Amino acid sequence: MPRITTPDGIGLHYEEVGEGIPILFIHEFGGNHESWEPQMRFFTRRYRCITYAARGYPPSDVPGDVEAYSQALAVADAVAVLDGLGIAKAHIVGLSMGGFCTVHFGIHHPDRALSLTVAGAGYGCEKEHEEYFRGVSREVADQFQTLGAKAFAPVYGSGASRVQFQNKDPRGWQEFVQRLATHSDTGAANTMRGVQARRPSFWDLEEELKRMMVPTLVVVGDEDDHCLQPGIFLKKTIPASGLSVLPKTGHTLNLEEPAAFNALLAEFFVQVEAGAWKPRDPRALPGQVMKTK
Repeated sequence: MPRITTPDGIGLHYEEVGEGIPILFIHEFGGNHESWEPQMRFFTRRYRCITYAARGYPPSDVPGDVEAYSQALAVADAVAVLDGLGIAKAHIVGLSMGGFCTVHFGIHHPDRALSLTVAGAGYGCEKEHEEYFRGVSREVADQFQTLGAKAFAPVYGSGASRVQFQNKDPRGWQEFVQRLATHSDTGAANTMRGVQARRPSFWDLEEELKRMMVPTLVVVGDEDDHCLQPGIFLKKTIPASGLSVLPKTGHTLNLEEPAAFNALLAEFFVQVEAGAWKPRDPRALPGQVMKTK
C-alpha cells in the first residue's frame, strides 16, 4: 500500500489516479479515503486526484495517544501528503472535518492552495451551541470506545443530517454505514476528542479569514442546519468566496448529491484556473438595497 510518513512519524495511506492539475480530497469524520470515490472517478478524466486516510483511520496509522490528534496536526498531514508526492500547489477539497482542515490549510498555507472547497463544515462553530457540541463530541468518542464502531455506526449514521442521504439513496447510505463500522474504535475516539472537540469556531478565526485571498467555494446542504449559518459567515468573511446551498440535502454532500457536487466543483475549478474567480466587487455593498445617486 502506498504510504507517506508525516514529520512526527505517522504513516498515512494515500491513493492517486489521473494526470494534470492536482486535487487533494480530505475526508470527513464519518468517512474515510474511500468516501471520495464518486469524485475520484469523475475528476480523474482531467485531473490528478489524490485522497488519503487521516491519522486514526486504517490503513493509516492509529496513534494511541489523544495528544497525537489535533486540528494543527490534521493540516500538517495534508501538507505532508503534498510534500510526499512532490506537489507544490493543489485544489484542496474537504468535507466536514475535512472542510475545517481545508479552512485552516488556506489560512496557514495559502501558497500551497490553488483553491479551497469547504463543504458541510460548521459543527461547533455557532457560539450558542459551542459547548453543547464539545460535550456531544466527547459522548460520541465514549460510544466509539465502549460500544465500538461496528455497533455504533448505525446510530451515528442515522443523525439528523444523515437521514436525507438514507431517504434518497438507501444503498449508498448503507455503504456509508458499513464503511463507518470498519473504523478503528481508538482512532475514532481520539479523532473526536483531539480534533473535533477542540477545534476553534470560524468566528474565532474572523481576522485570519478576512486576510485569506485563496479562491474558496463553500457548499452546504439546506437541511444541514448547523452548517448553514457558518457557511454564510464564511461567504461574508472570505474575500474571494462563493456559497452554494443544495436543496433538500443533508451533511454527506458529495455522496448524497454526487452529480450536483461534481458539477459545482468542475465549474469552480475552471473559473479559478482561468483567473476568473475574484474577490467580491467592492461596488457590491452588503448594506445597499438600491442605488439612488
